Amino acid sequence: MHSDSARLRILWVKALKLLPVDTGGRIRSFHILRALAERHDVTVLTYYDGGPDAIYHRDMESMFEGAVTLPVRLAGSTRAARPFGFVTSLHRREPFVVTKFESPAVRDWLTNAMVPTRYDVAVCDFLSPSLNFPASSDVPTVLFQHNVESVLWERKARTTERFINRRVFEIEARRLAAYEPKVVRAFDHVVAVSETDRAGMSSMAGPDHFTVVPTGVDVRQYASLVGQGGADKSVVFVGSMDWEPNVDGMLWFCREVWPRVLAQHPDAHLSIVGRNPPSAIESLRSAQIDVTGRVDTVIPYLTRAQAIIVPLLAGGGTRLKIYEAMAAGRPVVSTSIGAEGLDVEHGRDIVLADNPLDFAASVSALLVDAARRQRVGLAAAATAARFDWTAVSSVFEQALRTAIAQRLIRKRSASPAEPIARPSPSRTTADGNTHLRSG
Repeated sequence: MHSDSARLRILWVKALKLLPVDTGGRIRSFHILRALAERHDVTVLTYYDGGPDAIYHRDMESMFEGAVTLPVRLAGSTRAARPFGFVTSLHRREPFVVTKFESPAVRDWLTNAMVPTRYDVAVCDFLSPSLNFPASSDVPTVLFQHNVESVLWERKARTTERFINRRVFEIEARRLAAYEPKVVRAFDHVVAVSETDRAGMSSMAGPDHFTVVPTGVDVRQYASLVGQGGADKSVVFVGSMDWEPNVDGMLWFCREVWPRVLAQHPDAHLSIVGRNPPSAIESLRSAQIDVTGRVDTVIPYLTRAQAIIVPLLAGGGTRLKIYEAMAAGRPVVSTSIGAEGLDVEHGRDIVLADNPLDFAASVSALLVDAARRQRVGLAAAATAARFDWTAVSSVFEQALRTAIAQRLIRKRSASPAEPIARPSPSRTTADGNTHLRSG
């Protein structure tokens, strides 16, 4: 058994590219990986659709020595290919959000690499790569659950207004409800990102099977913004606009909430900051609404914000953008679901509102009350300071050591883990091994 001071050999497996660090999941994984790599030997395996990307490989190698990048063929990895990929997956029991990241090349690489002489523990980052992990291995495994996916997709199905999307989400939610518990039990240990998520998985495995690793924030990056006043009547949303809950939430806000804010404050201005906004979001542009698309840094928008909004009606996991706004000392108005899982207190370091009238009133109050903005913002910064990535990564490291210990106990008791559900090889898209490329 490894002592708490022993240097670990960690294999980290992530579907799609880790860079640029521009989404919540990437931010969380990147900062935990960087902190772990300072103390341990970390091999980061990422795989993505298409041909070799020399620039990406160079950048990964510069940040994570020995990084492995595998260009492969993935079904439905692009927005244009997703509808066809989903339809062709309907005969499968496994959900499309997992099968679209299935790759024989990745599976072969892991089968050959996951031996105790090379690694002490392996991490499956998100549910996405899970089908590629060997059904059995002598290397202890950890599933990093950024969301409870079955809960997330059920909420998406319940809240979306688009009929075809609702039908797709319902199918995925049913498949995930069957698949996710099997995978949770198949891994030696599971990392959840909040107590809420752990409770959501409590029926899938025993309490000792989970460790909660809270969301973190780079406190130093935002510290200089604390105490600054922001621009007049500036409201800001920050989040990836190619994620359905963000789109639905902002459409709801702009339709139900924003007109009420403008009625009180005709000079108010809203910035929607995030990559890949769809046409429905682009069409919101006006004299009072700016849609930025991808930006190099969100700091200028946080600097001018007098209120940050998180109008999510569905979602899971924890929201890194909330802690970033809080670390910058900005007051946040969120739905309860938007802030679910975060260690926050309504009225002290965040404002929660779940209907259009209350949400509009909360935003409007912040725009005219500088003292309230400062009071909530300073409390928010104090809360965020407790969740610096260095502290968060230490909790994650302990989860890895727990997985190693639990595997040893299981081995001694000869009680193997439940195998991960495997697809039929005849139904797997062959991409071969000719694209394998390692650092």
